[in-house]
Amino acid sequence: MTTLKKGDKAPDFSALDESGKLHKLADYKGKKLVVFFYPKANTPGCTAEACDLRDNFSRFEANNFALLGVSADSQKAQAKFKDKFEFPFPLLADEDKSVIQAFGVWGPKKFMGKDYDGIHRTTFIIDENGIIDEVISEVKTKEHASQILK
Repeated sequence: MTTLKKGDKAPDFSALDESGKLHKLADYKGKKLVVFFYPKANTPGCTAEACDLRDNFSRFEANNFALLGVSADSQKAQAKFKDKFEFPFPLLADEDKSVIQAFGVWGPKKFMGKDYDGIHRTTFIIDENGIIDEVISEVKTKEHASQILK
C-alpha cells in the first residue's frame, strides 16, 4: 500500500487520458484535485465508484475540485468506459503504471483465494499547492463522493 500521507507533496505525474490528452500535476495548480485509482474499467465496483463521483460532479465543481480517474487500462478501454457512463472527468490510461507506481497503489492483492499484484483502490485529495490533503484507502464505492466532500 501507499506510503504517501497527508502533508506529503503529491508525485509530479504525467499521463495520457482516454482521448490522448496529457495531464500533469502542474495543470491543476490552484485547484483541489481528486485522483482516484481503480482496478479495472467496467467492473462492478469501479463502475459504482465512478458513477457516484459523476452523479455528484456539480458538488465537486462548486468546491473547486477537479477529478482524475486512473487505472492501467488502455486508452480504448478508458474511452469506452467514459462514453458508456458519460463521465464528465478524464480517465488516465496508465498502461506503463508510472502514475500508479508513483502513488504507491500497486501491490499484492487477494481475490477468491488467489494472490496477485494489482491496483489498490485508493483516492488522494490534493490541495491547490500540490500537497496531499487526504488519502482514502477504505473506499466505499457507492458513496465515495460523500467520503471526499464530507
